[in-house]
Amino acid sequence: MFTGIVEELGEITAVENLDDASRFRVRGPVVTDGAKHGDSIAVNGVCLTVVEHEGDEFTADVMAETLDRSSLGALAAGSRVNLERPTAVGDRLGGHIVQGHVDGTGEIVDRKPSENWEIVKVSLPAELARYVVEKGSITVDGVSLTVVDAGPDYFTISLIPTTLALTTLGIKQPGDPVNLEVDIIAKYVERMLGDRAHATAPAPAPAPAQEASK
Repeated sequence: MFTGIVEELGEITAVENLDDASRFRVRGPVVTDGAKHGDSIAVNGVCLTVVEHEGDEFTADVMAETLDRSSLGALAAGSRVNLERPTAVGDRLGGHIVQGHVDGTGEIVDRKPSENWEIVKVSLPAELARYVVEKGSITVDGVSLTVVDAGPDYFTISLIPTTLALTTLGIKQPGDPVNLEVDIIAKYVERMLGDRAHATAPAPAPAPAQEASK
């Protein structure tokens, strides 16, 4: 489990395209400190497994399903990425509960800078709109953020200078894709309420008996 508090801005140093997957080599001195084979590291909000670790770099295999459902397929050598290690038991939950399982992708639509923050508008897939609410939580490229305004096909977020300086959201431009993970609690609540409604729905009335033929 992650919290959406990015630990460092890393870099893709190599991408090897395989038959049905890709192998990424990622540089990140902070997240590789003490890393070992099998550990999890979130890359732009996608939970990946460390295959190899050498120095300040690690490699991770990304299967076709992940490439199709996330923006990782658009990465190349030199791309900057948000990196986060899983939260440890007992640590502070600085953001919100993030699984590293991307629900879909959006695009940066517009950026409006101001003196102390920047408002960013992001497109939202229609099937995810019901999970996004004003002042709710959403993960964008692995960054835990608060929704400012929620529309039928977009939402806006307000980025402080620290977020702009230390994550990819400071360099993303209109048209750039971003990974989205909605609040898992919203999905569980929806499922539970749906199951309860189904369980308490009245049984259909029996069909009237037909008169026997004479």
